[in-house]
Amino acid sequence: MSATNSGQKNVPQAAFALFAGSALVLLLNYCAFRLHLNLSAAGSISLLVIVLASLRFGFWPATGASVVAVVCLDYFFTAPVLTFEIADPQNWIALLSFEFTALVVSRLSIQVQDHMRDAVIHRHDAERLYELSRSILSLNRQQPPGPQIVELIVRQIHAESTAIFDSTFVRSDSAGLHLKENQQLVRDTYVSNASHDDHQSQEWLRVLRTGASPIGAMVLCGGNLSPIMVDAITSLVATAMERSRSFEKESRAEAIRYGEQLRKTILDGLAHAFKTPLTVIHAGASGLLEMKRLSPSQSELVEMIHEQSTQLDAMTNRFLRMARLDSTEVQLRLEHVLVSQLIDEILNDSSVQLYGHPVQVCIADRNLEVPADRQLLALTITELLLNAAKYSSPDSPIGLSAEKQNDQVVVAVHNDGSWIAPEEKELIFDRFYRSPTTKHRVPGSGVGLALAKRTVAAHRGEVWVSSEPDTGTTFFMSLPVVEGKLYESTAN
Repeated sequence: MSATNSGQKNVPQAAFALFAGSALVLLLNYCAFRLHLNLSAAGSISLLVIVLASLRFGFWPATGASVVAVVCLDYFFTAPVLTFEIADPQNWIALLSFEFTALVVSRLSIQVQDHMRDAVIHRHDAERLYELSRSILSLNRQQPPGPQIVELIVRQIHAESTAIFDSTFVRSDSAGLHLKENQQLVRDTYVSNASHDDHQSQEWLRVLRTGASPIGAMVLCGGNLSPIMVDAITSLVATAMERSRSFEKESRAEAIRYGEQLRKTILDGLAHAFKTPLTVIHAGASGLLEMKRLSPSQSELVEMIHEQSTQLDAMTNRFLRMARLDSTEVQLRLEHVLVSQLIDEILNDSSVQLYGHPVQVCIADRNLEVPADRQLLALTITELLLNAAKYSSPDSPIGLSAEKQNDQVVVAVHNDGSWIAPEEKELIFDRFYRSPTTKHRVPGSGVGLALAKRTVAAHRGEVWVSSEPDTGTTFFMSLPVVEGKLYESTAN
């Protein structure tokens, strides 16, 4: 019902209450006059009627009855009687005191009644919130929270309709009336990031937040809700959605952890399974080459088998080292490594796998040393070199540099012809990640850069990438330099 219609309906009710209260006061004063009661007794009876009128009809009808009571007391009980004149000034004081007392008592009685009504409403709201909070704690974790919460609000808060937008699942859910309208309204509320309350129509638009970050929005309609009640419901819903997010992240992290364990087990098992036949193939190819009894074409084929088995053996060793890096029991075998000497060894061992790409080495200080696990550091630089060779333009040079910057040794590997999008600069260091733009063009397993990151992290260093379409891609790794001693470290 609108406020206008409600006001029109209350006007005759108030008029009737004023008339009834005044008539009752007049009747009781007349009866008191006929019974020869004094001013004090008649005033007490009139005050009782005024209090009852205020409790039943409100302040203004009681005020009208108090004015009628003062007039009646003057007419019937103050000298000269049956006139509206007041001869004794003390009677003025008595009548004014009666009117003031009647007004104060009426106001206080109404306030007490309002407080009692508010207490009942608050207790009822608290009961509804308690039941809602209990139900929200029992939400099914296997299902999105939105559909469950809107049903709970309509059923337990007795709202006409409600809708929730969940930014995590990017979905709107509604229950009650006006489903489509509310779904659009709740999306608009989230997009605008602004809450709005319409007390008259009982429509509440709220942005759901955790801290200062919006995580969704909610629309509530009807239900005789107060702003405090809506605030409490908003907090409950936001907490429930954030709790669901936490459970989702926890479940995803647990699934990733089990998946990682499975992949590590399979990787380790496959690498070990490959070692024996690879050793036999490599030894057989080496023996055939040493016999020198093969024709040129046969020697070429055996040489190819020898090279590919060597490459496969190196790849298997990298897989094994990567699987072992995940164990907290693996200790780094630290020593002072001469960077220039290590890079020369790496280039000599990896010449076949660089696919003809020339490597331009720039090391200003040939005596530059870094405390590191020699094998792991060689493995890491090799991975960066092979990665550059795979993704660079045919026959383009690869840049390899090493220099000391403050207390860090920074190694950089640069190649032309490839570009990494900004959103992928962190993802490429995740194990088994392959860029959608290159995974079908370039063969690979997606483990090389993950190995590099884990190895550098075990050395208390960092690895990062810089990539631009015009200048190419450069991978950097930094290792700390500890003068005079080797630090203790564990590959975690």
